[in-house]
Amino acid sequence: MRQAGRYLPEYKQVRVQAKDFLSMCYTPSVACEVTLQPIRRFGMDGAIIFSDILVIPDALGVGVRFEEKIGPVLTPVQSLADLKKLQWNIEKLSPVYEALCLTKAALPEETTLLGFAGSPWTLACYIVQGQSDQKFGGVKEKAKSDKVFFGKLIELLSDSVVQHCKKQIEAGADGIQLFDSWAGVLDENEFAQWVIAPNQYIVSEFKKSYPHVPVIGFPRCAGKGYLAYAEQTGVDGINIDPSVSLAWARDALQEVCLVQGNLEPVLLAENKEAMLARAKEIISMLAKKRFIFNLGHGILPHTPVEHVQALCDLIKSYS
Repeated sequence: MRQAGRYLPEYKQVRVQAKDFLSMCYTPSVACEVTLQPIRRFGMDGAIIFSDILVIPDALGVGVRFEEKIGPVLTPVQSLADLKKLQWNIEKLSPVYEALCLTKAALPEETTLLGFAGSPWTLACYIVQGQSDQKFGGVKEKAKSDKVFFGKLIELLSDSVVQHCKKQIEAGADGIQLFDSWAGVLDENEFAQWVIAPNQYIVSEFKKSYPHVPVIGFPRCAGKGYLAYAEQTGVDGINIDPSVSLAWARDALQEVCLVQGNLEPVLLAENKEAMLARAKEIISMLAKKRFIFNLGHGILPHTPVEHVQALCDLIKSYS
C-alpha cells in the first residue's frame, strides 16, 4: 500500500525535482524509478506500479490536479450534459503502460508486478464532488436523485476500468488490484448497487481476455460487506483494512478467496515493537491458507524507514 514514495528519502528527492504529482505518473522513467525504489531497498516480493486511481478521470477529460495540503481537485461532473462532454482517450494513459514495460524489464524475474485501477464508485465520488470530504453525502444524494445520470457515469467508468486493466496486463503487469477506497460510506443496499455490481462486471469482462490473471479487490472499510464482495464479484483475492477481525477473515473470507492485509499503518509508523508483535499475530492467523501480507491502508509519510525494514525482515524470516 503506497510502498513507493512519501516515506522514502530517495522518493522525496525525485518528488522535489518533479513539476507535479501527475507529471511523475506520466513520465515513464520517473514512474519506473519510483516503483523500483522500495524493491531495491527492501526486496519486496511484489511491486505495484507508481500511478494514481485518478488517471482514469483524467483520460476521460475531467480536469484533474493535485494541490498541496488539499489533495486531488477535479472539475465536477454533475449532469447528463456534463457527462456528454467526456470522451475516453486511452492514449492519454500510454505513459502508464510504458512505465509498466520499463519496470517489468528492470525487476528481478521472481518479483511480481501489479497494475491497478480505482473502482467506479470511488472514481465517481471524486468526479461528482470534485474533491474528498471523507463522507461523500452529496454524491450519495446525487445517486438517488439523478439515477439516470449516475448510472451512466458508473457504466462509463466501468468500461474505462476494464480497458485500463487489460492494457496494463498487455504492458507487463502480472495482476491487477481494484481500489474502492470509499466503499465504506455506503449502506448495504448502496454497497450492492455501486460497489459489488460494477466490480463484478469489471472482473467478468476482464477475465474474458485474461481468465488466469489474478484480480485483488479492496472495498475499504466494507465491514461484513467484504464477504458479499468476495463471494459475488469473482475476485481472486480481497484486501482487508485493519478493522477486520483476523478470526473472521480466516473463518469466512479465506474460505472464499485469498486474503491480503491488514497491518495498521499507524502502528507501523509509531510503535515498532507493537507493530512486529501484531505482524506475527496476523501471519500466525492467516498464513495457513492463501495469504499475502500487506498493510490495511497506505504507508504514512512519517513512517521511519527502519520500521519498514524491520517488518520486511520479519516477514521473510517467519516460519
